[in-house]
Amino acid sequence: MKKVLAISFMTMSLAACTATERGAGVGAATGAVVGGAVSGDVRGAAVGAAVGGAGGALIGSVQDQPGRCYYRDRYGNRYVDECRR
Repeated sequence: MKKVLAISFMTMSLAACTATERGAGVGAATGAVVGGAVSGDVRGAAVGAAVGGAGGALIGSVQDQPGRCYYRDRYGNRYVDECRR
């Protein structure tokens, strides 16, 4: 029950944020859970939160820019450019 309440409060707190802030928050939370589960310690959770937050902010920032899309090149690098038609 405590987990359900915590998740619902976190969801409600993100409701007033911009798309970039929501993306960073969701990415950081997801990254922390995955990093902690994979490594089994707090250090892995912290690294996962940092990486997830940065990735989530990048993806969220695209939502604030109409006509812009998020892509990956053949080397795995992420970039934002005009959407292809």
